[in-house]
Amino acid sequence: MKASLRFLAWLFWTVVASLISLLLLVVTARLFYFFLPTISFNSFIYWINLNIGFPLAYYLAGVPIMLLFSLYFYRRSVRRHEHKYLDQLIEGVHKIEQGSNAKIPVENVGQLGQLATDINRMLDRMRTSMEEERKAEQTKNELITNVSHDLRTPLTTITGYLGLIDQDRYRDEVELRYYINMAYEESLRLKQLVQDLFEYTRLQGKEMKLIPSRINLAELLHQISAHFGWQLQENNMECRLFMPAHPLNILADTDKLRRVFENLFTNAIRYGSAGRFIDIRGWIDGDEVVTEVINYGEAIPEADLPHLFNRFYRVEKSRAGHTGGSGIGLAIAKNIVELHGGSISADSDVYRTVFTVRLPMNREK
Repeated sequence: MKASLRFLAWLFWTVVASLISLLLLVVTARLFYFFLPTISFNSFIYWINLNIGFPLAYYLAGVPIMLLFSLYFYRRSVRRHEHKYLDQLIEGVHKIEQGSNAKIPVENVGQLGQLATDINRMLDRMRTSMEEERKAEQTKNELITNVSHDLRTPLTTITGYLGLIDQDRYRDEVELRYYINMAYEESLRLKQLVQDLFEYTRLQGKEMKLIPSRINLAELLHQISAHFGWQLQENNMECRLFMPAHPLNILADTDKLRRVFENLFTNAIRYGSAGRFIDIRGWIDGDEVVTEVINYGEAIPEADLPHLFNRFYRVEKSRAGHTGGSGIGLAIAKNIVELHGGSISADSDVYRTVFTVRLPMNREK
C-alpha cells in the first residue's frame, strides 16, 4: 500500500511539474515575440515545420522535460523514503537498547533493508544467547540445590549414627553393629551418588569416549541378570529372558552398555517389586537391536514420562529418597545410549512399565 502511494505521488508531481514547465515555455515564447516583434509567430512556426517537424518538436520539448522531472521526483521520493526509514531504524534500535523485543520491520530500501535484516538476525542471536545463559544459570542453580540435597541426606544419617557411637548411646554390641552397618550402607550410597554425578558430568562434557567391540547383547543381558540374582531373591522377584535363537550382535562399548542395563535393572527392582517379575525381551528390527526391560509394579504417571530421563528427576521423591535413588541413573543411561547412536524411551500403564532401548547394529563411533 505504501509503495502504491509513493508511485502515485511520484506520478502526480511529475505530471504537474511537466505541465508547469510547458506553461513556462509558452510564456517565455510569448515574451520572446513581445521583445523581438520582427520575428513573427507564423515565421517561427514555419521554421519549425520546415527544419524540425511538428511531432519531432513536441518530442524534443516534452519528452526530455518529462524524463528529467520523472527522474528528479523519483530520486526525491527515494531519498525521502530512505530518510524516513532511517529514522524508523534509529527508533527501533533505541527501543531495543531500552529492552524491547520488537523486531524492526524490513523494507526493500537498498542497504538500509539489509541493515534491518542484519539487526533482526543479531537480535535473534542475542535472544537465543540470553535464553541459553538463563537456562545455564537455572541449570547450575538446580544442580547445586539437588546435589546439596542428595549429599546432605546420607551425610546426616552417617553423622547421626557415628554420633550415637561416639557418645556410647547403644545398649549392647548388637545395637552397636547395627549403627555401624547403617553408617556403612549410607557411606556406600554417598559414594554411589558421587560416582553418578562424576560420570554424568563427564558424559555432559563429551569427555567420555567409547571403545567399541563386537558383542552379543543377549549374552550381556544374561550376565547382568545373573549378577542381580541375589537382589532379585531378596525382593522376591524373578527375571525372565525372552531372546531369539540367533545372537544379537552389535558394535558397542561393553562396559558403558553394561551400565545402561544395570541402571534399568536397578530401577525395575526398586520400583517393580510389587509385580514379582522382570521381563527382558530382545529382537532385531531392521538395522537395529531392540531390547525391553519390563516390570509390573506401580505405573508411572503419564505427566512424568517425558521427564524420566532428566537428571535428578524423581517420580516419587519421598520414595526415591527412601530407596536410595540418586535421580541420575536414567539420565546417565540416556546419554550412553545416545553416545552409541541409539535411543531410549519409557512407557507405562496400569499393567506394566517398559523401558525400550534401540541400538544400531553396525555403528562405530
